[in-house]
Amino acid sequence: MKRSEINAALRFAIEMLETWRWSLPVWGKWTSADFAANAEASQYLRSRQLGWDVTDFGSGRFADQGLVLFCLRNGILGVEGERSYAEKLLFIQEGQLTPAHLHKAKQEDIINRAGGDLVIEFCAADQTGKTTDADVQVLVDGHIRHLRSWEPLVLHPGQSVTIPTGLYHRFYGATGKGPVLVGEVSEVNDDRTDNYFLEPIGRFAEIEEDEPPLRPLWNEGSV
Repeated sequence: MKRSEINAALRFAIEMLETWRWSLPVWGKWTSADFAANAEASQYLRSRQLGWDVTDFGSGRFADQGLVLFCLRNGILGVEGERSYAEKLLFIQEGQLTPAHLHKAKQEDIINRAGGDLVIEFCAADQTGKTTDADVQVLVDGHIRHLRSWEPLVLHPGQSVTIPTGLYHRFYGATGKGPVLVGEVSEVNDDRTDNYFLEPIGRFAEIEEDEPPLRPLWNEGSV
């Protein structure tokens, strides 16, 4: 992705936060200079993958296949005494797909916080990660839902679904309903090691620098 595309995506996310009156921690507004001036805090944040994340999953088509995230809290997977939980905000445009993937280490709740409708599709996997045609069972706000493989589940604002480990899922904003502000609450998250995509794609974008960054991404620089 070009840095200008990332900056535009961040401005879109910031506008959504203002629309729905969500406030970020102070460091959610930090520039590269602020991170440089706060070395100890920067190390803490980046080692826990906290902050902004923009990706096109290597597609080169961010509007069609991409995602903006902000990780609010997280621990370090496998480290005693660290947080065992994580929380994120996801900013999803109409029709913008997050491709099919599963997690082996974390169970998560996906919550439609505000805006349009979120569509999620699920597919069961065997022990090797291959998809199966088995029906899927998920929990939607305490109600068990039985779904066929890849059958769309629509979450209206305020609704949530619990996604167990080992279950493929993909999601996108419903066309004609507007962008969606999504929350994710999960067990501790590691985006470097616990995203298993159905297709061979990249988790992080390769960045072409064509203008200065509006906000640095958490995965930029060493931790």
